[in-house]
Amino acid sequence: MPRAPWRRRRTTDSPRPAGRRWAGPLRRSSTFARQVLLVRVGRRDGDLHATNMAPTEHRYADRQRRRYGLDRLSRPALGVGRAEIEAIMPVSPAMPPMTPVDEASSRSIPLLPGERTIARRVKFGLVNACTLASLMLGMLAIFLAMQGEIRIAALCLIACVGFDGLDGALARRLGVASPFGAQMDSLADMCSFGLAAPVVVYASLAGSVSTAAAAVACALVAACAAIRLARFNVSPKDGRFFCGVPTTMAAAVLAVTVAIGLPVPGAVLVAGVALLAFAMVSSFPYAKLARLVKLPPWLWLAPVIGALIDIRLTFALIVVGYLVSGPVLWLRQRRTA
Repeated sequence: MPRAPWRRRRTTDSPRPAGRRWAGPLRRSSTFARQVLLVRVGRRDGDLHATNMAPTEHRYADRQRRRYGLDRLSRPALGVGRAEIEAIMPVSPAMPPMTPVDEASSRSIPLLPGERTIARRVKFGLVNACTLASLMLGMLAIFLAMQGEIRIAALCLIACVGFDGLDGALARRLGVASPFGAQMDSLADMCSFGLAAPVVVYASLAGSVSTAAAAVACALVAACAAIRLARFNVSPKDGRFFCGVPTTMAAAVLAVTVAIGLPVPGAVLVAGVALLAFAMVSSFPYAKLARLVKLPPWLWLAPVIGALIDIRLTFALIVVGYLVSGPVLWLRQRRTA
């Protein structure tokens, strides 16, 4: 009987060849394993390779190019560009996007375009001072309305209307109109005419109508004023008509109504405030003040004589006539179109 070949007898503390189970896969993936070992623990002699000293994001990008074969796929023969491949290449959420920063776009934009001389800066500061004065008067109107000084608060709103028209006229006259001034004027209008005017009207309606009805009507004025100003900022400008009642004119109507104290019931005032709010966001064309000034002089005799007789009735008729002019012009344009 042939004798079996001699084999070493395994003892209890002898090492088991369990390492063979993972030694083969480690050898087959030696490139990736060696990269991991070099990155985590480094070489024994402490001298890392030059490629391992590169930043993490660059090494990760190179690894993705090798993994997805970007060097082979971006050859001219295939007609596929590197930019097209990198656009669909997966990106790790842990790595920040490596987009170049444009230094020119990160610089601050000058508030005053054009030549920046001392004279132009003084003019620019004067125009913005008028805008800030309108803003401060709107805040003062809110404080006065909270203290019960309704008439004085309404007069502050009328002064806001004057400063709002003055800053635009000065900017065009002095040649310092700028996008910054336009945005600042819009924000000041929202504070003075979109917030202060409803607060003053709400204080004037206290006691004559229910609190809920007054609050809803004044909230409509604030919301419609915000929509009106935002739409005006992004819409093309028409030199002849406004699209809807301007916020400044609506605030002026409300302020004069409170200042002169129209003798009408509270329910009628609430309905008129809501109607004026919806007129601001309507699409009806309303004539600008410059066109109204160019009217024949004899047309101005009727309002002047009416103001001398009864200023409250004359003011109410002018406001109603202006609100009705929008739908009338809209129907006329539809017929001629």
